[in-house]
Amino acid sequence: MRLRVDVGKIRRDFPILSRKIRGKRLIYIDNTATSQRPIQVIRAMEEFYRTYNANVHRGIHTLSEEASELYEEAHKVVARFIGAKGMQEIIFVRNTTEALNIVALSYGLGVIEKGDEIVISIMEHHSNMLPWIYLAERKGARIRVVDILDNHTLNYDMLAEIINEKTKIIAITQASNVLGTLNDIKKIAKLAREVDATLVVDGAQSVPHIPVDVRDIDCDFLAFSGHKMLGPTGIGALYGREELLEKMNPVFVGGGMISSVSLQIDGRHDVEWGVLPWKFEAGTPNIAGGIGLAEAVRYLENVGMQNIKEHEYKLTKYALEKLREGLGDNIDIYGPPPEERVGIIPFNIKGMDPHVVALYLDEYGICVRSGFHCAEPLHHRLGLEKGTVRASFYLYNTFEEIDIFVDALVEIFKKQK
Repeated sequence: MRLRVDVGKIRRDFPILSRKIRGKRLIYIDNTATSQRPIQVIRAMEEFYRTYNANVHRGIHTLSEEASELYEEAHKVVARFIGAKGMQEIIFVRNTTEALNIVALSYGLGVIEKGDEIVISIMEHHSNMLPWIYLAERKGARIRVVDILDNHTLNYDMLAEIINEKTKIIAITQASNVLGTLNDIKKIAKLAREVDATLVVDGAQSVPHIPVDVRDIDCDFLAFSGHKMLGPTGIGALYGREELLEKMNPVFVGGGMISSVSLQIDGRHDVEWGVLPWKFEAGTPNIAGGIGLAEAVRYLENVGMQNIKEHEYKLTKYALEKLREGLGDNIDIYGPPPEERVGIIPFNIKGMDPHVVALYLDEYGICVRSGFHCAEPLHHRLGLEKGTVRASFYLYNTFEEIDIFVDALVEIFKKQK
């Protein structure tokens, strides 16, 4: 099978992939939870601490100027990667969860009124569910939930029926972290524009795996995490339309995010927020994390996001075929066809607890996720009260690894019979 991605060359950039678990070569297929990091990202962060370490936007000495330049450049790199107008539309955060909470608290609190409606789907990660539930409870708004079809894709007809003049926010994932389902954001955006609703997209599972252009999909906000796309933990990004960010007040306030502040002994005061994106980045930021994220983006751009998408599609299609071939009726696989999902495969082995399956796979040096994957309502909707086992692929995974994975599952099942 001809590949545009040189997997062998890529794998040499990831030191952890040479590790052995219980004498067996590590097979890491838990990429939906977090990806591994290439040596280029590790070195970029080490170089910062070795050579440029200083606080940003706090001094006029050489180190601070150099650190500030690198940190600002990181925003520009991320902006380019997702098609934003510029760095003013990119706010660095800890992760997708923080980004979505900022939108709910900074934007949502200002626009949602009693009786308004917020639309989400049943397939949302808790991070794109709980902030909206919290907001709705606080403001007296209503949560409307879009269901999925029997093929585990979004019910667009139901979505169109639910959206009305009361809809103020539509918060939807671009790719389900459980089913892998790819949602048509451009289609959803058209529905949102018809009622002047704001579209918030959870891009945690899409930005690392497929080409994403915020202006093309026409979203208002997009949130994603660095650690799922070869970058370090503790860093992520929130994209927001500049005109919306300008109107929003920051959630966190403190050093580095103001233009000026005055305070008199009698209590009189005046505060002017800083320019974008800094008014949303209070305190000393994760400078090394931002630099590491930028290096991860450069790595992904060098490989090519379309190439990564195609590679994962081939891996997923192959894995689905091998799983059904090896286990037949003894495995339940969830999610749409491979062309309608990212490289995520949730499954259950008949008669086996998903956690037990994951533990057995660990004996083979194979890393997967088991449980509800922070999407408990979706599992309840599917009648899966113990969750699922989830295998998820990335640019460094191989067909050989899938063969070993499936062979291990067959052995595990036979031992349990």
